[in-house]
Amino acid sequence: MNEYDSGRISDFTKAINYRKTENFKEADCFVLNTCHIREKATEKMFHEIGRIKKEYKDKKKPIVLITGCVAQAEGEIILKKSKYVDAVIGPQSYQKINEIIKKIENNNKEKIDETNFDTIKKFDTLSELENKASKVFNYITVQEGCDKFCKFCVVPYTRGVETSRPFEQIICEVKSLIKNGCKDITLLGQNVNAYNYKGKKLSDIIFELEKLDNLQRVRYTTSHPKDMTEDLILAHGRFKKLMPLIHLPVQSGSNKILDSMNRRHSVEYYLDKIKKLKKINANIEFTGDFIIGYPGETEEDFHQSINLLKKVKYIQVFSFVYSPRPGTPSSDLSLINSSIAKERLIKFQSLADKYQLDFKRKLIGKTVKVLIEKKINNQNSYFGRDEYMNSVITNKLKNENLIGKVVEVEIQKTNKQTMLGTIINNFKTEKEFAA
Repeated sequence: MNEYDSGRISDFTKAINYRKTENFKEADCFVLNTCHIREKATEKMFHEIGRIKKEYKDKKKPIVLITGCVAQAEGEIILKKSKYVDAVIGPQSYQKINEIIKKIENNNKEKIDETNFDTIKKFDTLSELENKASKVFNYITVQEGCDKFCKFCVVPYTRGVETSRPFEQIICEVKSLIKNGCKDITLLGQNVNAYNYKGKKLSDIIFELEKLDNLQRVRYTTSHPKDMTEDLILAHGRFKKLMPLIHLPVQSGSNKILDSMNRRHSVEYYLDKIKKLKKINANIEFTGDFIIGYPGETEEDFHQSINLLKKVKYIQVFSFVYSPRPGTPSSDLSLINSSIAKERLIKFQSLADKYQLDFKRKLIGKTVKVLIEKKINNQNSYFGRDEYMNSVITNKLKNENLIGKVVEVEIQKTNKQTMLGTIINNFKTEKEFAA
């Protein structure tokens, strides 16, 4: 979500003659777009502010803006703690960035706190701004916020309640991206499968995207098990462009902990959703999120998370030790011993890494469909992704530009991060593969 937001912030500022630079030392304005999910992100933000301040000690002070969820949650604290920051802008207000920069340019001495919730206004403004990203793989926001109020989560407080973007706005932006070469689109939302705009659901968006000839792949993230509805499950058996990979966070394998988290589902309910998805499409694989060391987690609760990991065999897992976030209901709970939590995380990640690598190793000697995204290594090879988002590096065919094309690649080697392979045929379209 923040990657998408950062791109749109850059698009907005072009209207007032700002351009992105890769040269840290020549910037007139720094935008630190932040996430508030874990404490380290906040620490990194203050580190970056210090880095800017040090570099520009003997130069004209650049404009420094903090945007995103840390700005929303801790804006007042940031402005008090760092006089070097000119403004804090919440994730629902970044469409106002140009007028804020102009105020600062005009020697406005007051610190600016723009952290109002105005998601509808943001979506309307985005619809007026053409997305000119020219990448093969792109994100697009379709939904923001969450109404689930998990006790550990800051999203309802930093992104607000569930708000769905107008259906036609989404389709128009996707068409714009396709025009610029996009072939693989990921639909984004803090709770993306809760999308509901005037009766249109996430499955309706996917159905509409299925009709677009030059779009080859569709994905979505992040999902909540309670919103994995029957129509969306059926979509995985119906639509060929919908990739067979689902990110379905569970957070714990213990019903006691899930109840304490206010997750609103049990382990049994979660596994039933997975069973239904597998029944509709046996090729589906899963990625997931786990919080290790949540307050009250016993050794037995932890082993239940291990057991769930063994049952599902996720091909990738994002797991972290519980990090209390200010303002959330769980932030006042007593923490378990940090060394115990870290020890559990190491054990959990070791097993998760094994399943991830096992999945990739099973592909050695087999052929996978890779959508080529770019040339690498001085244009002697290509980078792309398969249907399961595995990164693949493959050989470059002489005198043939394969960027944006799907090729069949025989996998020869792999590690946890990347698979290496050889192209075994000239490119085909997804329609030709399906035929």
